[in-house]
Amino acid sequence: MYNLDQLQMFVTAAKLGSFSACARQLGKVQSAVSQGIANLEIDLNVELFDRSTRKPTLTEQGRHLLRYAEATLQQSFELQSAAKALSDFQETEVTILIDDNLLIDKLGTIADEFSQRFPSTTLTTMLASSTDIPNLLLNGKGDLGVMLTDMVYFKELDVRYIGSIQFVPVACPDHALSKHDSVTPADLIPYRQLIVRGESGKSMAYMPPISSNQWWTNDHHVLIKYVEKGLGWTYLPSHEARQRAVLGKMKILPVTFDHKEWLAPVECVSPKGKAVGPAVKWLNTAMNGLLEDITQTKTRA
Repeated sequence: MYNLDQLQMFVTAAKLGSFSACARQLGKVQSAVSQGIANLEIDLNVELFDRSTRKPTLTEQGRHLLRYAEATLQQSFELQSAAKALSDFQETEVTILIDDNLLIDKLGTIADEFSQRFPSTTLTTMLASSTDIPNLLLNGKGDLGVMLTDMVYFKELDVRYIGSIQFVPVACPDHALSKHDSVTPADLIPYRQLIVRGESGKSMAYMPPISSNQWWTNDHHVLIKYVEKGLGWTYLPSHEARQRAVLGKMKILPVTFDHKEWLAPVECVSPKGKAVGPAVKWLNTAMNGLLEDITQTKTRA
């Protein structure tokens, strides 16, 4: 019966186009490679290589079976990786909870490196309002949270400040507020304010209702859609608001009461005393750099 070693010889020889090159790469003598591939052909009852020329080439059957051999080797690698992860006490699954205001490009970079470091660990990313994240963590719904800081202290959570994100007030270009040269609190009151609050019904303490008319959602992207439709005004992360302003979809309101763009602190939180493995530990540390690109952009600006 054929074995993985023979399949590796087959795939490597096909890739390099030479039995001798295959032997060098695998650290074997050429005769061992030639015999191994010959034995594989006997087991499969198929001629994989045409040896009538100086350089062996794949037969039609060989080309057809090559992808199956590659898939078998890949599955073997994944099995070995999963077994090693278990023996190293790596988590089989990790869940992070993140406020959707913080879905920035760097998150994808962190996830990509995570996939390379922990290929056998399933990563689940759940979006949640910052006001909901602490209770979700305490109820076992996640391993790590990344959230805008609220004014509520949870003694059961470990909290680490990782940076701040700027917010600005915005409306669509056709909105009445966008026609003002300056906007006072009194100017805002008559117009609908769009605000995020969690499923618990709580909103961020530092983002209180100002207008007499409010619409609520637990989804940051709903805010964006509503603003672009002219349904109200809201606060959005500065980097996102500026991108949409360049596209002509929004206008940053020149409010008189914000001399500078206000900063919302961002924290990485996790349950105290919960045993964690290397994957969660790495993610926790990696989140320190989540806001780096935004901070650098702000500094250059």
